[in-house]
Amino acid sequence: MVAVPNAISPLRSLLARLGDAGRKRSPLLRRVPPLQDLLELAARVGYGARGFVYLSVGLLVLFATLGLVGDTVGIRGALEWLSKRPLGRLWMLMIGLGLTAFVMWRVLQSVFDADHEGTSRDGLMTRAGQLTSGLAYTGLAFAAFVLFAGPRAEDPSEGVVESRERAAMLLDLPFGRWLLIAAGLTLFGIGVANVVKAWREDFSEYLDCSVRMCRRVTPMARIGHVARGLAYLPLAGLVTLAGWNARAAEVTSFGAALERVEQWTAGAWIIGFIALGFVAFGLFAFIEARFRRIRPPRDIKHLP
Repeated sequence: MVAVPNAISPLRSLLARLGDAGRKRSPLLRRVPPLQDLLELAARVGYGARGFVYLSVGLLVLFATLGLVGDTVGIRGALEWLSKRPLGRLWMLMIGLGLTAFVMWRVLQSVFDADHEGTSRDGLMTRAGQLTSGLAYTGLAFAAFVLFAGPRAEDPSEGVVESRERAAMLLDLPFGRWLLIAAGLTLFGIGVANVVKAWREDFSEYLDCSVRMCRRVTPMARIGHVARGLAYLPLAGLVTLAGWNARAAEVTSFGAALERVEQWTAGAWIIGFIALGFVAFGLFAFIEARFRRIRPPRDIKHLP
């Protein structure tokens, strides 16, 4: 990751020269804000889009637990639900563009070290997590654009079928059983990492707000990360067992895994906490959209 900024230095110089030439010749280009301002705007829009998605998922899961809507859904299911509401395609376009902006910010964080995490072991692990997050939100942005092109017919079992088809493809590969187990353990690791992050991370570190306000809003981030971590565990367990038993039929979707939890003793309380945690995570993302320190990477902050 260290070599990447050095590799783009010639490109940075070329873009700077082109920008200077364009601003001298075009009054319109002279009105365009500096690149660092555009990057900051994109990052804040991205955090807002992430907040809207998690807030929507949390409310839908909570309403499903209370019996006010249909089955419990995951993030993609929430997007499909929203796409069928009034102005649904407009929502999908806005969410898709917002998540695309967030992916761009994740690239700047992970590849160009926008948060100045450095190249220590912890810094590289943080940047690797940001890159993984960017890949995940790339998939969500693509799903939103697909739904913008046209909402799909409602089929609650479609997500389960797709998950089982992917599991069957893995099982057909050499060492497929172990690959599916590895996928389940990866999901388990992501869940545990979120719970650990909830207690270890100083979420106020990146916020530009008063000490009093930071102290009030950071509990939302902690609750949100615990909820995200717990939400991964049921699906992780099912995927791991499916790999152990070499049976793709045991794999299910994110929403269906939460539905199984809801059938446990006190399961409704667990799902209710996860739903409220998603809402808290979404609200904290809105806080980040407003107060997060957005620092342009060192190697591109001098672009015009």
